[in-house]
Parts: sequence; C-alpha cells; structure tokens
Amino acid sequence: MTKLSIYLTFDGNCEAAFTFYRSIFGTTFTDFNRFNEMPPQDGQPPISAELGNRIMHVVLPINDHLVIMGSDTMPEHQHIVGNNFSLSIIAESKADADRFFTSLADGANITMPIADTFWGAYFGMLTDKFGIQWLVNYDYPKTV
Repeated sequence: MTKLSIYLTFDGNCEAAFTFYRSIFGTTFTDFNRFNEMPPQDGQPPISAELGNRIMHVVLPINDHLVIMGSDTMPEHQHIVGNNFSLSIIAESKADADRFFTSLADGANITMPIADTFWGAYFGMLTDKFGIQWLVNYDYPKTV
C-alpha cells in the first residue's frame, strides 16, 4: 500500500522540534542522521562543526500508518515556513486530544482553542513554537 508521509524542514532546530514531537507521541526515531555523518564530497570543503551537527534526516513514526520526517536546511537553501499545510491529528479520545493540544501548545500561538464544535467534533488549531501548524481533532461517535 502507498503511504503518505509529512516531511518538515527547519533552519537549525530540527532536533529540538523532533525531540519535542517524540515526547508528545511517545514513539522512537527509526532514523536519525546528521550532516557530519556524510562521507567527504570530492572537491568540496569540509563542513563546519556547527553545520555538521544539523539534522540531515530524521524519521518519527506516529502510528502504524503515519510517520513524520524532517531535516535542517543549509545556509545556501532558503528556509521558508509556509502556511500552505497543517499537520492534522485525529485523536482516539477526547482525553488524547486534550493531551496532544496541551503538549503542542507549549510556546505556541493558539489559533482556535480546543473546544466542542457545531460539526460534532472536539477541535483546536495552533501554530507550535517551531512555526508548524497543527489541527487537533476528536470526532464524537455519531448517533442515529
């Protein structure tokens, strides 16, 4: 089956962001590499210690169906945090939704506090302290 993963780029704070996300989801990195682990490139000057410590690639499974991946950019690549995407968490319970939202809200800009909505969900939106937009949702069971 084809899977869709989210890939996030950061400007030097990828490790902090993914450590934060790992603490929220309680999962373990399945891949974690720094730029200083790359073999020397022919004709290229050695990478500085500061840039070498940046994250080249990290993978964090969220569950059996979703992973988030990320890396830091290098100075020659412009880093732009866009507003054309959000990460959407569909929680299994209202308590989980509260836990996710409260954890992500640390240092965040809350766009919409988590609350019951007219469409039958418990929902909130925020932009975390790393500039990533999150939607946290719990759908109440439908009654007929």
